[in-house]
Amino acid sequence: MSKSNKNILFLALILLIALIAAYGNHFNNGFHFDDSHTVIDNVYIRDIKNIPAFYSNPKMFSADPAHWGLRPLVSTTLAIDYKLGGGLNPFYFQLSTFIWFTLLCVLLFFMYRNLLTQSSTNQWTGYIALGATAWYALHTANAETVNYVIARSDVLSTLCIVASFLIYVAYPAKRKWYLYIIPAIIGVFAKETVLMLLIILFFYILLFENNLSIADLFKLKNIKLVFNAIIKVLPLFVIVAAVQFYTLSKVTSIPNVTSPLFYYLLTQSYVWLHYVFTFFLPSNLSADSDWTVIQNAFDERIILGLVFIGLLIVTIFKTSVKKETRPIAFGLIWFAAALLPTSVMPFSEVTNDHRMFFAFVGLAFSVVTFIGLWLKKWQKQIEISKGLQVLVGTCILLVLGFNAYGVHQRNKVWKDEESLWLDVTLKSPLNGRGAMNYALTLMAKGDYNNALVYLNEAMKTMPRYSLLYINIAILKGATNKPDEAEANFKTAIQCDANSYNGYVYYGRWLKQVGRYTEAIAMAQKGLQINPNSVLALQILMGCYNQLGQWDQLRQAANQTLTLVPGDAGALTFLEAAKTHTTVVETGHPGKQQPTAADYLNQSLALYNQQKYTECIEACQQALKLKPDYADAYSNMGAAYNQLKQWNKGVEACEHALKIDPNHKLAHGNLNWAKNQLTKK
Repeated sequence: MSKSNKNILFLALILLIALIAAYGNHFNNGFHFDDSHTVIDNVYIRDIKNIPAFYSNPKMFSADPAHWGLRPLVSTTLAIDYKLGGGLNPFYFQLSTFIWFTLLCVLLFFMYRNLLTQSSTNQWTGYIALGATAWYALHTANAETVNYVIARSDVLSTLCIVASFLIYVAYPAKRKWYLYIIPAIIGVFAKETVLMLLIILFFYILLFENNLSIADLFKLKNIKLVFNAIIKVLPLFVIVAAVQFYTLSKVTSIPNVTSPLFYYLLTQSYVWLHYVFTFFLPSNLSADSDWTVIQNAFDERIILGLVFIGLLIVTIFKTSVKKETRPIAFGLIWFAAALLPTSVMPFSEVTNDHRMFFAFVGLAFSVVTFIGLWLKKWQKQIEISKGLQVLVGTCILLVLGFNAYGVHQRNKVWKDEESLWLDVTLKSPLNGRGAMNYALTLMAKGDYNNALVYLNEAMKTMPRYSLLYINIAILKGATNKPDEAEANFKTAIQCDANSYNGYVYYGRWLKQVGRYTEAIAMAQKGLQINPNSVLALQILMGCYNQLGQWDQLRQAANQTLTLVPGDAGALTFLEAAKTHTTVVETGHPGKQQPTAADYLNQSLALYNQQKYTECIEACQQALKLKPDYADAYSNMGAAYNQLKQWNKGVEACEHALKIDPNHKLAHGNLNWAKNQLTKK
């Protein structure tokens, strides 16, 4: 091994240590945003036996019908992580993504070095390749992708693109076996961006193998070379396009494509400029941007963006002329090709930080190659001057060090929902969704007053957002404002009648307030839209249990067990259906002991089933936990009255009225008992 290679290996080991240190505080970071429906609520990733079905059933990708699609490679890795972690253990999910990311960085070094070797051979080649790899690996913006579990689709697809490209470039003699197509096929099952490999490979053939500049492509004498390049990428195109057609054929629609196309395209020019700026100064990253489409073609941002696009094209043309600078042109082409899919499809989200992940592979290569060529030009002066050597080394360490520090800080932001959405409200104050999600973290802590402030703030920018009304309704229900809660649930359904969420969460609330028949109707509507909604089935099981509708309970329990084999709750309800014994529901997932309210709800169910003795026993259990529970005494009094034990009925109702003199039901039950005693 040469001295240069030993140095590179030593530096690579240092880079690996730095990478692990930078991401060392991210391995226990939680699930966020779309992780809710693709990971947390997705029952299919809980069983690795579902892996074959991931490749044909789009409903298994997400618990939300609006996001059904076919990204089976992503679902496969999630199922493996779930199995290894014994459940939703964030460590295994984060570790998995980090391993794929590290492997990508390893392949990038060899890809960069191979491309540089084809353009020039000198002692700097390996160092430039490692420098580009280091900047990419430690880049602060990439932490947005590595931390976001479902965004591993970007990591996996980029990994497959790089692997496919590297095999093609590094093993030209093996191309006849078409082995380079295999990683590309795998990558299609992670994300649709793999098609951009065709553009990348096309320009590689022309720039590096045919030794042409971009300007040469437009000369008549080179038409045959251009045509031959198309023929060379044709096998890849046919196979990848066929696989991509298969995955897209399983999707009924692409969600969030709502922006006006013309102005969206113009806005993307400024977005591209923003991405380049972020590469050099990643200081304003946000998990959910508040950028919107700029609907003024003469806006200064559009003009700046168009000027940037023009300069980008000119730079690509100029740097493609000389063989030595051709890697710069190629990296910029990679950058542009990587951004094309999200630039021509008018998504509602104008920009997203994880869109830079694929694109920065090319930009890091261009920038570091440019710096390397500049240093090579001044090589003699640097070798002579120790001061310049120190300056160059310091600059390199500062760039990598600041980025690594930035990664460490972004990991803290992504730690949990509260830290993430607080950061979004600060970085993207006009993003109503960010304000809403931060409000949810406050609600989880019981801070309803401040949560309402943020929900109202979100209402300013999202006055017709169904999910916002659902969350307001939940807050109103939690603060004992049933009329306002119900009104907001109904508004949520009006805003999006095709979403199952409004019906299901309204049904859950109706169940909580004891309106079981109405809750069943709402849950059934939600289940019609999304047959995979476990929450809807839980509502149905709870209501059937309370009403003593045992046949329906058995059906709902079996349906739940089909989705979630071995589910403890469903098994309990199934046994209850067989024995006709009402289950005491704990009300909250994970609660091990029933509360007084749980026993009170059971007493109501037993009363409705005319099981008055069991109703009294449930009330007594509630009173053991909460001796001053007026509702429990009132229910007990009503049950004693039904058993014609009027004296006990009077006693129980009087206890209730001592606690709450205005208890209307207790007054009614007391009068009923006294009237019966008078008749005697």
